Amino acid sequence: MTTTLLRTAAELHARVRAGRRAVVMTMGALHEGHATLIRTARDIAGPDGEVVVTVFVNPLQFGKGEDLDRYPRTLDADLKVAEQAGADAVFAPAVDEVYPGGEPQVRITAGPMGERLEGGSRPGHFDGMLTVVAKLLHLTGPDVALYGQKDAQQLALIRRMVRDLNFGVEIVGVPTVREEDGLALSSRNRYLSTEERRTALALSQALFAGRDRHAAQEALRARAREVPATRARAEALSAIGESRAAADAHAVAKAVPGAAAAVRAAARLVLDEAVRLDPPLELDYLALVDPSDFTEITDHGDDFTGEAVLAVAARVGTTRLIDNIPLTFGAAS
Repeated sequence: MTTTLLRTAAELHARVRAGRRAVVMTMGALHEGHATLIRTARDIAGPDGEVVVTVFVNPLQFGKGEDLDRYPRTLDADLKVAEQAGADAVFAPAVDEVYPGGEPQVRITAGPMGERLEGGSRPGHFDGMLTVVAKLLHLTGPDVALYGQKDAQQLALIRRMVRDLNFGVEIVGVPTVREEDGLALSSRNRYLSTEERRTALALSQALFAGRDRHAAQEALRARAREVPATRARAEALSAIGESRAAADAHAVAKAVPGAAAAVRAAARLVLDEAVRLDPPLELDYLALVDPSDFTEITDHGDDFTGEAVLAVAARVGTTRLIDNIPLTFGAAS
């Protein structure tokens, strides 16, 4: 398969469409995470469909002092990655093709969700992101668009925009791709020195520590449900030869912090240690949030149930990195 490079909307619109069109939006500097998105898009589009990859470094989503000029631009290499992953076309427009009248006076506003976490650290970022996503959805006209779950807040906002503004497109989230040591793949990883990369591992290690604490907490919940809190339960525990103090899941669950607090505390411990590394990690935020609106999940003891995202952002040297993992609290009894 030869991937066609398109520079204008007119070239894109001139393409004859047969099956479904699947679009993967990127800012270039493609890596294995992007390749996974493209391969997933290929599977969804099928042999008769079309996969279009957009490559556009959007100036609207970079704030003052951020790395717009420094952001890597590697179109030749991107074309090779896209082709190997199964893309039919790469749409790489110039800024004046996307914004022919200069910066648009009318933009998409992200609303309250866009002011939390990443939005609080990068004011206006999500307004710029949604504006370009809306324009690229109109320009590419896909049946389905795919985005990485590594940018969980971005994905949630795109889904909300599509639902609230009646875009006729299916949005698919694709799980985060990681290096063997756990570091989430990112175009910004190339900025890290060897020493900085070692420190950066604290982000994923903190998330994994929170995930492990969550798994232990959920195991306690499940165990507590297995045997009713009656004399028969105590006799059953005794019958299997376990120490009462160790085996009484109800007592243990009540003795530890609430589920949400325990997850945050486990992750925070790793991050607190990373602050003392050389070079140090500079934490921006650690949050356990509701994925529907990115509000913080408060500590409800062991009563909280539902979906959650454990998210972290930090700076190592001059490079700012983000990561997250999904969690589910309270399996059905």
